[in-house]
Amino acid sequence: MKIPVIALAIALSLGAVAAFIAARWTSVEQTSGSRVVIVEQPIGAGTTIRADQIKTINWTGSTFPQDASTSTAIVVGRIANVSMIPGELVLSGKLAPINATGGLSSTIQPGKRAITVKVNEVVAVAGFALPGSYVDVLVTGKDAEGQYFTRTVLSRLKVLAVAQQTTVEADKPKVVDDVTLELTTLESEKLDLARTIGVLSLALRNEFDTTVTNSSGVRLHDIVYAPSTGPTTSSPAAQTVAAPLRKNLGSEEIRGTSRQSIATP
Repeated sequence: MKIPVIALAIALSLGAVAAFIAARWTSVEQTSGSRVVIVEQPIGAGTTIRADQIKTINWTGSTFPQDASTSTAIVVGRIANVSMIPGELVLSGKLAPINATGGLSSTIQPGKRAITVKVNEVVAVAGFALPGSYVDVLVTGKDAEGQYFTRTVLSRLKVLAVAQQTTVEADKPKVVDDVTLELTTLESEKLDLARTIGVLSLALRNEFDTTVTNSSGVRLHDIVYAPSTGPTTSSPAAQTVAAPLRKNLGSEEIRGTSRQSIATP
């Protein structure tokens, strides 16, 4: 009687395992058969999404992407918060709220502001400050004593547009006259004050670099009188010391290795 009981237990266990595998497989099948919306034609930030710019495909992954759009009907006519390229998933976070009017205002994050500053081809990092990139803002001017200085006043600001364009091809830098930046209210006030002090410059930074620049700046003295050679160390013995000025002893005559003073009338 023991053998049938053991066989029955084994059969029940195998049945449970088979049921679990079947349920798991069905779940994967259902997930894989879901439809998702992807980009078919480039979409610019702040523009209205058209039907010919998107399409739906079967999702073949085992895990369905969070916030993915499943129908073109709910995407067409919405405003894009960011630029999107072909093959990219259309996630709800990339879309402006329903009934948004579009344009640059739709791309600004809640609580942020946008300010446009005048630049030139050198100040604008030779055209490589593109929409979506991040920059630091430097100001060069004179202090209360009339001495020149340069200091980083704002760190990691997002570029929203260049020359009134929210999309520019990354491999085709464009020289522009103005750049629009995204800032907080306090950063907006600092930027507005900084451009009344002197000339603004942009320093392009890595998009994944989130460090905040906290520099005391440099002055003319730091450039003109800075040591040009020698090791950089805090040791007094290793610091470069300027050669003392030789006292003017009047006219001298040099013959070979000898030196002698010449009396002046």
